[in-house]
Amino acid sequence: MLDPECVRTLLAVVDEGTFDAAAKALHVTPSAVSQRVKQLEQRTGRVLLVRAKPARLTESGAVIARYGRQQALLDHDALTALGLVEDPTPVAVAVNADSLSTWFRRVVKELAADDGLVLAVRRDDQDHTADLLRQGLVVAAVTSSPRPVQGCRVRPLGSIRYHAVASKRFVRRHLDAGTPLHEAPVVVFDEKDDLQDAFCRTETGRPAAAGRRHHLPDGHVFEDAVVSGAGWALLTEHQIARHRGLVHLAPGRPVDVPLHWQQWKLDSPPLARVADAVLRAAAAELH
Repeated sequence: MLDPECVRTLLAVVDEGTFDAAAKALHVTPSAVSQRVKQLEQRTGRVLLVRAKPARLTESGAVIARYGRQQALLDHDALTALGLVEDPTPVAVAVNADSLSTWFRRVVKELAADDGLVLAVRRDDQDHTADLLRQGLVVAAVTSSPRPVQGCRVRPLGSIRYHAVASKRFVRRHLDAGTPLHEAPVVVFDEKDDLQDAFCRTETGRPAAAGRRHHLPDGHVFEDAVVSGAGWALLTEHQIARHRGLVHLAPGRPVDVPLHWQQWKLDSPPLARVADAVLRAAAAELH
């Protein structure tokens, strides 16, 4: 058996980022945190943490983290059913930025009246949210991967549709002046955002301009940059509808990114309510 206190301490180190921060969260000394993690590593015979800032789970540590979060969720559900706790159940999910700023807002609105749970959303690229599941950092994720993470079930949600667009000013200044699309300034969300590169390879056989990229990891700022003419990018239909005068750079050739809902195979009522809300929102707004 794994010591529950040691497992909770491991999770605290990962969530807080350092041993000192975990100690403050748990109201113990940093030495106690270190001893508990070492005890867990001795019990399993594995290194569970990369001692860095922030601390990171090893592959073995991710297994323990998944176990710990699953156990914590089930314990909370049982105590709630017995009337022994009144605190809402925390449900940690990973969602990509474009979903967060568009259709996932419907999920948040639906669950706003649910006093039995609180959402804790981690934002990451849809190609990487499954990694957060694999590491045990979340219990469910909106992901582009149809392959289930071990211990998870997968359900298709539909596709989020993108169009390559730019402002009229940008088109006149760059594309009408003869600049090839792959050499024109481009807006990307962050270093994980491969959407513009993939589109450019399809259209021109080359990735987007490596030296003329605006990295803007905020949905509204990203949109503003495209609207103001800083660069071209792929925007969702929801985002395009908020702005007038954008020019479609490839009319009739949208890019559809299939999304899936992955969640742990747990009989947890709060998790089931989140999943139902996600499926309803996706059915209403995704292709």
